[in-house]
Amino acid sequence: MEFKDYYQVMGLERSATPEDIKRAHRKLARKYHPDVSKEKDAEARFKELAEAYEVLKDPEKRAAYDQLGADYKAGQDFRPPPEWASSRRSSNASHSSSSWSRSGTFPEGQFGEHGADHSEFFESLFRGMGGGSHGGPRQHGQDMFDMHGQDQHAKIQISIEDSYNGATRTLQLRMPQESSDGRVQIQDRSIEFVIPKGIRAGQHIRLAAQGAPGMGKGSPGDLYLDVEFLPHPRYRAEGLDVYMDLPVSPWEMALGAEVEAPTPTGRVEVKIPSGSAAGRKLRVRGRGLPGKTAGDFYFVLKLVLPAADTASSKKAYEDMAAAFKSFDPRAALQDTGGQA
Repeated sequence: MEFKDYYQVMGLERSATPEDIKRAHRKLARKYHPDVSKEKDAEARFKELAEAYEVLKDPEKRAAYDQLGADYKAGQDFRPPPEWASSRRSSNASHSSSSWSRSGTFPEGQFGEHGADHSEFFESLFRGMGGGSHGGPRQHGQDMFDMHGQDQHAKIQISIEDSYNGATRTLQLRMPQESSDGRVQIQDRSIEFVIPKGIRAGQHIRLAAQGAPGMGKGSPGDLYLDVEFLPHPRYRAEGLDVYMDLPVSPWEMALGAEVEAPTPTGRVEVKIPSGSAAGRKLRVRGRGLPGKTAGDFYFVLKLVLPAADTASSKKAYEDMAAAFKSFDPRAALQDTGGQA
């Protein structure tokens, strides 16, 4: 059978709130209601909308749908995984759907459980969960199943200093939670987690059992925090190595110098070899991100010219020009055969 993307049917993102779902339903129900719509496929679209709304407005159905459908697109061949059916505890519940009727009015709640002949896709997933469940307690005789919750991912941004030193942070989450009476509600909760030393951009932090809740007696999935580094005014990381542009003067590059410069682990003395050029990298071993084998820290030389804003500074540049009269900084750009 084909996978149905209920979010696409309602023109929603997967992150849509219950309020977003209600607003989209009201808008589309008016557009496709067969008694008022001029669309050729209004009746089919209206039924499809009713089914999508029945699933997405119900936290329990929506959680089950999200767990199964995260990797599918509309129209793809779909079969529920074996554990979905094999772990059902009861098979003697029957599911009936009232026939779809055309009505001249459509107040909130008219559609869904009382407004659509369900598709094969819907029946294969939700038979026994109740055609009009609103997340209430499961009734005796309904099909039940156990299923491990879906793993989830979220991006977090940390500073380079967090990777050097390690840190403890708090994350705010809004997730569905099933109460003792079987009702599923959206709850806000805070999770404290540790940023380990040496973690790199592109790695993740696993928070066990903090993902989507399981179905029935299924255990929750895990939450993976995908790490990104915040932009830093001085440092940038590439793997375990860290880089910083080090401003130097023309005479420091030409004559050599020893200067003091910062790193995330403290200030160090940097020896600039004579005859250096802009872009040269000077390595300090073991000063990169920590790890079993620590990365290195690189100073990248950046030429900084003093301003010629006084008579004496202008005279200094004039003397330099006279001293290096034969020097041509664009010698490498000379025409060598008429090529552009």
